[in-house]
Amino acid sequence: MKFLKAFLLLVVFSSQQITAQTVNLKDPESCTSIMVGKKASADGSVITSHTCDSWYRTWSTIEPAKDYPNDTIMSIYDGLMHTEFDKDQSNVKEKGTIPQATHTYQFFNTSYPCMNEKQLGMGETTITGRRELRNPNGMFMIEELERVALQRCTTAREAIQLMGEFIKKYGYADSGECLTIADPNEVWHFEVFGEGKDQIGGVWAAQRIPDDEIGVSANIPRIGTLDLNNKDYYMASDNVYDVAKKLGYWDGKNKKEFKFWKAYGGPGRSGKYKAFSVREFFIFRSFAPSREWNYDVEELPFSIKPEKKISVEDVMNMLAQYYEGTEYDVRQNLKITQRKAGSEKVDTVISPVANPWMRPEMIAMLNGVNKEAVTSVRNIAVPQCAYSIVIQLRSWLPDDIGGVAWFSLDNPGQSPRIPVFCGTTDLPALYKVCGNHRYREDAAVWHFRSANKLAAVKWGQSRQPIDEGRHYFIEKGLSEQPFVENRYQEILNKKGTDAARAYLTNYTKDMAGAAIIRWDELTRKYWNDYRFGF
Repeated sequence: MKFLKAFLLLVVFSSQQITAQTVNLKDPESCTSIMVGKKASADGSVITSHTCDSWYRTWSTIEPAKDYPNDTIMSIYDGLMHTEFDKDQSNVKEKGTIPQATHTYQFFNTSYPCMNEKQLGMGETTITGRRELRNPNGMFMIEELERVALQRCTTAREAIQLMGEFIKKYGYADSGECLTIADPNEVWHFEVFGEGKDQIGGVWAAQRIPDDEIGVSANIPRIGTLDLNNKDYYMASDNVYDVAKKLGYWDGKNKKEFKFWKAYGGPGRSGKYKAFSVREFFIFRSFAPSREWNYDVEELPFSIKPEKKISVEDVMNMLAQYYEGTEYDVRQNLKITQRKAGSEKVDTVISPVANPWMRPEMIAMLNGVNKEAVTSVRNIAVPQCAYSIVIQLRSWLPDDIGGVAWFSLDNPGQSPRIPVFCGTTDLPALYKVCGNHRYREDAAVWHFRSANKLAAVKWGQSRQPIDEGRHYFIEKGLSEQPFVENRYQEILNKKGTDAARAYLTNYTKDMAGAAIIRWDELTRKYWNDYRFGF
């Protein structure tokens, strides 16, 4: 029975699955990060985020704080992102070793490690840049830089400085990457590239998002002119100009005209230089709709002031976006006429089989010869998402409850979120197994993916319970936050840190269990509703 169920699921899902090979054949459109300064947020939080939109591992763990003797050595790896569980060493290669710190902090170990116990949070998007810059002989991949920084640092500035030192000393081996690094007071946008085949090192720049503004990164370099005399808002590697001049990316004449994104990002697939995609444009326009926006320009502002304060829920909902009702909605041409039984009124509606995540060939087939159809716009929420996080950091609360990673598996436009606190010390067993290698009922992601994929087959008729469930868990988590914070403090005062952290851990597990039960019920509902065919 399990084999038959798995087979049927794979048949239904095959039209929307992608493979790792497909992702690697072209420039990435794989992740989105929204950043919010503390004066731009509704409650004074600093916010960063990440949708991990590709074929990476979905297993996660909470790695404990540790103490080490002097002269301990730690290994730096490549390949951890494509393992099935934390003890799996297939595809893992040791790149080198560095001295271990005598003390490391507890951290939330996702595919791209994302938050530590000191309210240091990180989002990520791959920005690739000029391919000739990559040097695989360097030691550090981006996820390992994140891991080491989260183990050793307490602020965004400290993390950037440490990663810069390691890049220079040990070398950077990855393609162009962006990290959106936040602490309870600041959020920074950090971009890094290799130095090319002849030099093991790296080149990087970081720009702070002003406290009253928001920023976005969506797989394209965005840092422009560098004012390195303004140390409160800019940092960069000491070779940032020299490498660009040496490699012919900049004429070296005027630093005020030097643009980091243009020098190291290079032209896009179209051959043109552009510092933003539809996602940055849509997000900025949504949060500042009164401004004049022009998609045909070369670059947008690096960051903007939103027209209203941005809540954590606003960021969650923006990461769930598929441009519904806008010019980018891929379903807008897929209309049918229908008449309700007993009524003479005829309505024109979007076809119920049209969903926002259809493959281009499916859209083209349904559109027929309609040449005005939208066929290639990349949504913010995508079905190949492994997991997504919205990280909320609050300076006025103890670290254990001040930092919360609102965590979701599978498509963020369909899945619920659960809170993982800085003080959470463990996750449910189902969350420690990856479901991106094969169908596994012991992997949490499939408990969400099963319902999500079935719903997408007839989205117009299936979306309501998915939408209701997603919003229910957002509202539940946010509305219960004050109670959880107060209860944590009561237990801390009476029983100490271990008992208070155990309470947070159990709360996270309870939320995860409730979300899984709800989505398992949806899976059964959709199989029953459409048992005679889709």
